[in-house]
Amino acid sequence: MVDAPVLLGLWEEFVGDLLDRTARFPKGVRFTFATRMENLALDVLEELVEARYASGRSKQEALRRADARLGRLRVLVRLAHARRLLPASGYEHVSRSLDECGRMLGGWRQQGVDHAHS
Repeated sequence: MVDAPVLLGLWEEFVGDLLDRTARFPKGVRFTFATRMENLALDVLEELVEARYASGRSKQEALRRADARLGRLRVLVRLAHARRLLPASGYEHVSRSLDECGRMLGGWRQQGVDHAHS
């Protein structure tokens, strides 16, 4: 069983960490690449909050949108690492956090599907 407040807390920590890291990106990519990463992370946060207070189909749709955005954020994080915007240690930390939150989000989505089929 997934505890929504725990996932929200972890994601809030992740967003804070990501904002600190993207603030150190070179000026040439800070307002394009970094902003896109930050916006996706904040969009995921908004979807998680929406899902926490929604029910049924609305909840599942918010979780689906959060999952899709998290997937896009993973791609941008890999690109940031490949372009040497995120050092190896930062990339590992961010990737682990994304994976942990992604697993929890997947569990939350599955929990809703299981209840719908019960």
